[in-house]
Amino acid sequence: MQSFSSDGVDIAFIDLEPTGEPRHETVVLVHGFGSSHMVNWVNTQWTKTLTHAGYRAVALDDRGHGESEKLYDPAAYASQVMAEDVRRLMDHLRIPSAHVMGYSMGARISAHLALAHPERLDSLILGGLGIHLVEGVGLPLGIADAMEAPSLDVLTDPMQRMFRAFAEQTKSDLKALAACIRGSRQTLSVNQVGSIAVPTLVCVGTKDDVAGSAPELAALIPGAKAFEIEGRDHNLAVGDKTHKQAVLEFLSDI
Repeated sequence: MQSFSSDGVDIAFIDLEPTGEPRHETVVLVHGFGSSHMVNWVNTQWTKTLTHAGYRAVALDDRGHGESEKLYDPAAYASQVMAEDVRRLMDHLRIPSAHVMGYSMGARISAHLALAHPERLDSLILGGLGIHLVEGVGLPLGIADAMEAPSLDVLTDPMQRMFRAFAEQTKSDLKALAACIRGSRQTLSVNQVGSIAVPTLVCVGTKDDVAGSAPELAALIPGAKAFEIEGRDHNLAVGDKTHKQAVLEFLSDI
């Protein structure tokens, strides 16, 4: 992996050239909470899918995650702050504009980037986040408590157990993840979402009980499209083959 300094915070990333016929377009990938570029995008074959289709694929480890620097102040994880990490990575790589694709928390970050720097986005792809971008704050605050629990065994809530087990599986810094959950809970207003001015696709699994409705969010964004990933929950929707196909078709139509 490579790394760069985003306003003093060390951010790790990968930069993959296309293996298929080059389209001379870049897709920047922003992963979800407790994940990493490897778990979210490489292991699910997203990077292979995109590079094979001719796209340059750039994926970072969000601050507090993967190989990026770990921070313990919740304020360091505000969605607007994390969006600037993505923008600075594009600056670092001299990418004027790109398709930006985020999943779950990464989708929230990407939406904030689209508001702050619309000229840097060729399109916006929101995965694992629907109407809860407006009506909710993402994962329950209790997930932070789960990260700070003495062990998985003391947890009884299914969602707390799921995320704590996932964090342990990925060998994440639990203290950093607790700070991230507490700091990255910014919603967007209906007016803000309505001002997103780039082509947008919203993809959510039909069994996802975290994200909220994809069609409801897409209806608020001018010209946005929704794709419902049949039979998939929040975790399994990420690498679903119909999800990949919908994204490739969306990108090719822009």
